[in-house]
Amino acid sequence: MPEAKPHAEPCERNKGPILEVLRQHFAGRRQVLEIGSGTGQHAVHFAGALPGLIWQTSDLEPNLAGIRLWIDEARLPNLRPPFVLDVFGPWPDAHFDGVFTANTLHIMSWAGVRALFTALPAILEEGGVLVAYGPFKYGGAFTSASNAAFDGWLKQRSPHSGIRDFETVDGLAQSSGMTLLEDRPMPANNRALVWGMRGS
Repeated sequence: MPEAKPHAEPCERNKGPILEVLRQHFAGRRQVLEIGSGTGQHAVHFAGALPGLIWQTSDLEPNLAGIRLWIDEARLPNLRPPFVLDVFGPWPDAHFDGVFTANTLHIMSWAGVRALFTALPAILEEGGVLVAYGPFKYGGAFTSASNAAFDGWLKQRSPHSGIRDFETVDGLAQSSGMTLLEDRPMPANNRALVWGMRGS
């Protein structure tokens, strides 16, 4: 019996609103790296809707088989098979003019978030764009009771995870040579943060 593709219902709910952000900020992009492709659902949807982009998937080793199932079924010419990417390295010897990551910053450790932003200048081209989707705190406060409850659940499951402060994450991005282009409210108390890589 064929192996079942992994499926996450939130991906189905948020792929439409996220695509609107990507259509705007990835316009004119050529190659996008998705950090933490998860089930593979986002990659298939976005690559199918944005055929002018080469969409490179990546994740930790345990998730690659599921991502490949989605990619093999979709057979999209602009969708690349995943490679192993751990934010602590090694990173690919490649350059991209777009990077996308969804629901990762609150899952990885804070050391992992720092490692991600530290590595980005080596792979994100001048003028390139980073889009990060997920929940964030502002001024140390949650934007909703549901986000506060979610943060508690995350910390019970894994003490190193948790919803990050927007200001601290933006500080990391600025230190890595990026400028905030947009902070867009999204459904279910999430945000789409968009940064552009400044020139040297």
